[in-house]
Amino acid sequence: MESVLNISAYLFTPIDDREALRAHLRALTEAAGLKGTILLAPEGINMFLAGQAGLLRGFLDAVRAEPGFATLEAKESWSDEQPFRKMLIKLKNEIIRMDHPTIRPAAGRAPAVSATVLRRWLDQGHDDDGREVVMLDTRNAFEVDYGTFAGAIDWRIERFTEFPEAVRANRDELEGRTVVSFCTGGIRCEKAAIYMHDLGLTNVLQLEGGILKYFEEVGGIHYDGDCFVFDGRESLRPDLSVQDEEPSRRLPRRSVLAPT
Repeated sequence: MESVLNISAYLFTPIDDREALRAHLRALTEAAGLKGTILLAPEGINMFLAGQAGLLRGFLDAVRAEPGFATLEAKESWSDEQPFRKMLIKLKNEIIRMDHPTIRPAAGRAPAVSATVLRRWLDQGHDDDGREVVMLDTRNAFEVDYGTFAGAIDWRIERFTEFPEAVRANRDELEGRTVVSFCTGGIRCEKAAIYMHDLGLTNVLQLEGGILKYFEEVGGIHYDGDCFVFDGRESLRPDLSVQDEEPSRRLPRRSVLAPT
């Protein structure tokens, strides 16, 4: 039976004293015996952690007790072994780098669509207003190669900082359609949706909770392949189990610290 709980979580919330928060989180993670990565930026927090279930959930409760963190949500999956080698808490300028400081999700989120509603739209071939729905993958090209939504737009970006230019170059492809941006856990597609709204694209939504939430609530309907994850498991199937291909059949390994 799988015994290690893995979580991914992020929250856009202003953090004024990151050094103090880092020290507090370091003490909490050490006490709980957790491993993984936490990124702290003025705009919020991004976490990939693994450990004993009760201790990890207790850690999340302690974080939610901090001012501004009450709405932090985590996506869960399981593994037989600890997928991280150490515990890292890093200070960053952004919890996901976009190089567009005017994009501030904490000031107002982009509209979102839930996994269950998205599945219904994809089943019927249009949204509730009759518009064509197009899925837009905001992840790096190597992640997309593990799996993506059927027919999704993939601009083959190598890092998220390339996304704004890709949108501007391909804007006509999105006009007049309902665009659903998506990524692994929701952090990149949230910034992407805000950026597209700022460009004047009005029918843009983010997939709430990203691919992992879709897997949790819907499974693999309309999705082809696995989902790359930023830890030692490498990728997950739509049932959130670890893919078991022989290493020789996998794509080249990449950094598992955090998305770029």
